[in-house]
Amino acid sequence: MQIYHHITDFKCLKNAVVTIGTFDGVHLGHQQIIKELIQQAKQNGGESVILTFFPHPRMILNPENHALRMINTMAEKANILHQLGVDHLIITPFTRDFSNLSAEAYIKEVLIEQIGMKQMVIGYDHRFGKDRCGGLTELKQFSTIYDYSVTEIAEEDVRDIAVSSTRIRTALSLGDVDTANQLMGHPFTLSGKVIKGDQIGRTLGYPTANLFIEESYKIIPSDGIYAVTVEILESKNKNQELYNPYQPSGLETAESKSNVYRGMAYIGHRPTINGMSQNIEVNIFDFSGDIYHQNLKMKFLHFIRHDVKFEGLEKLTEQLGKDKVATLKYFENTAL
Repeated sequence: MQIYHHITDFKCLKNAVVTIGTFDGVHLGHQQIIKELIQQAKQNGGESVILTFFPHPRMILNPENHALRMINTMAEKANILHQLGVDHLIITPFTRDFSNLSAEAYIKEVLIEQIGMKQMVIGYDHRFGKDRCGGLTELKQFSTIYDYSVTEIAEEDVRDIAVSSTRIRTALSLGDVDTANQLMGHPFTLSGKVIKGDQIGRTLGYPTANLFIEESYKIIPSDGIYAVTVEILESKNKNQELYNPYQPSGLETAESKSNVYRGMAYIGHRPTINGMSQNIEVNIFDFSGDIYHQNLKMKFLHFIRHDVKFEGLEKLTEQLGKDKVATLKYFENTAL
């Protein structure tokens, strides 16, 4: 998959099959659209193109609202789209000027002149252009003028899936990663660099890697203990990020070198020791080694328990033992 960090970097195609959206979570509903996009491109000898935006439009149009949290970072989203088989991903900045384009200007100047669209694949409820005035009616209205066809993913084709990014965010806020994963069709992930902690876990017999999540807009699941898999991503440069959306070489492939382990992750404020800030850390099973400054990717597979305050470190250690047993039992009963 080729990635472009601005639409002006994209070389206009002769036969582009296009869909547009933020695709946060790249959930099962999104995948219906993407599957149709790729299929249509193959049938018609074209190339599949996804136009997405960063920052998220709501971050620009409602800057005073800081509550929006995204299921995916752009890195995670790009990797999922790559694995699904998309040919081109355009990540273009969303601006107020862009939001003020009329429906016709959007179609003519962006989709036709800059991308080379010959076919649009669109979800039944997709809106675009100034004040979200454009939709299926407008796309069909201008199709004869600008010579393209429109394929709509009908409501009944996705209604049974009953998926929305909002439902996934709600599930994650409750710690219900099982439901979130079912709605997405793939595990929720957190990726970040390992930073130095206070090493309390080590003194308890459960050493942890503390994760720093750089993207402030990334949703964090509810405080608690989770069964996770952990990928320690190898790179020649320990300061290299997992993925830079401006560097297509950051995409993961089947040949990407990484080591995968099982573990239990902790999200919380460490109430037993009167912690003040939220920590994200993971006890990696059957692993020892120095991984400071390396990138980890955790896939959240199952919720174990909520975060609670214990009477002391002895009680906490006892509970951590039970948590590990519960986590191992989950892995024993689950085919991964």
